[in-house]
Amino acid sequence: MNFLAHLLLSGSPATTPDYEDIVVGNFAAEAVRGRAGLLAYPETVQRGIRLHRFIDSFTDQHPVVRRTTARLRAAGLGKWAGVVSDVSFDHLLARDFARYQPAEPLPQFAQRQYQLLHQRRHELPERLQEMLHYMRQHDWLTGYAHPEGLHRALLGLSRRVPAAEVLATGAAAFLAELPAYEADFQEFWPELRAGVEENGHI
Repeated sequence: MNFLAHLLLSGSPATTPDYEDIVVGNFAAEAVRGRAGLLAYPETVQRGIRLHRFIDSFTDQHPVVRRTTARLRAAGLGKWAGVVSDVSFDHLLARDFARYQPAEPLPQFAQRQYQLLHQRRHELPERLQEMLHYMRQHDWLTGYAHPEGLHRALLGLSRRVPAAEVLATGAAAFLAELPAYEADFQEFWPELRAGVEENGHI
């Protein structure tokens, strides 16, 4: 899963102990490597990093996601199918945010996340501080809700990641078989959320 899903699965300010630390750790985990990187953070932030790693592991091993990535590989995405799946599932989550998070509109949720992370940006790895600046400036989280936002996100990755030019075609491949991917996500998301809750992460 990508940024929106990770942030949403961090819990809520009202019900999750150490919520802000969990959010910071979950976001920072994108650039935290190994046990040494984990232990460089306070225990409450480590919980967020572990949550991020659990979400990634659960997602990568899930049979529905494997079905999704197999379809994307067949559409020409090759080894980048998992990246397209992660970003595209964020598109579906953002597009139907009111269905999955009825208590808070997506724009309000997004601005709350930006504010929290900006206030604690100095705790983030340097490359994520820079990325957060652009994320806030261009409102990536809300932008995911639109097909052009999905295309823009994958196009940006295709330009930043070495040998990943094929990602520029990812949005078109995903949208070409949208009903199948919608069905995958609707089956997968409740199981991911339940997995996070059952393992005591939120």
